[in-house]
Amino acid sequence: MIIDDSASLRQVVAISLRGAGYEIQEAADGRDALDKLKGQKVNLMICDLNMPNLDGIGFVKEVKKMPLYRYTPIIILTTEHDENIVKAGQEAGVKAWVLKPFQPPQMLAAVAKLCLP
Repeated sequence: MIIDDSASLRQVVAISLRGAGYEIQEAADGRDALDKLKGQKVNLMICDLNMPNLDGIGFVKEVKKMPLYRYTPIIILTTEHDENIVKAGQEAGVKAWVLKPFQPPQMLAAVAKLCLP
């Protein structure tokens, strides 16, 4: 699942991942993602940090409370690289941190380490 308030960024990530054989679902922010996660299983999440309604770290904290997703890997995709923010993400349960702008091979490598297509 790709969670980002930018439709164009979701599209770029989705094209890269679909081309590598991954099935993709999209959500416009953390709240939208939580609603879409109910009743289904997602194997990996790529989440923006700064979003309306529920930001990336807030989303990670909420999703990690859900038994079905406690161990699901989450990648944060953001322009933020402040050490304190990265540490807060890791403490919340983030498994990888990818900086925007990103190159598709960089994203595919991070996804491949955490999830099978």
